[in-house]
This record gives sequence, structure tokens and C-alpha cells, in this order.
Amino acid sequence: MFPWLIFGVVAVPLLLVGFMATRRKTDAGEHPASGETLTEKELSEAEAYEEKWHEEDKERYREERLP
Repeated sequence: MFPWLIFGVVAVPLLLVGFMATRRKTDAGEHPASGETLTEKELSEAEAYEEKWHEEDKERYREERLP
């Protein structure tokens, strides 16, 4: 009887605390901190770079396909 009592009093609460700590970490990881968000300027620069990269990639693709 003692092993079941020890298991219920010690192991179960430890497992619950560990589970809650893990849940708290993943919840915090899903939401960026306030300092990690992109500004409008950074976002527009990223979109411009992406568009430029696509154009260069199209040119590279044409050069590779046509000997």
C-alpha cells in the first residue's frame, strides 16, 4: 500500500507541474515579444527584396534552360 501512496502523493504532482511548465513554455514561444515585430518599413523592404530575388531567379532559370 505504501508504494501506491508515495506514487500518488509525490509522482503525480511532479508530473502535473512538469506538464504545466512545458505548456507555459510552448505558449510563450508561439507569440512573439513586442520587440520582435516588424515595422512597416522593414516589411516593405523585405517585400521589395523578395520581388527582386524572384526576378533574378527567373533570369538564372532562363540562362540554365537555354544553352
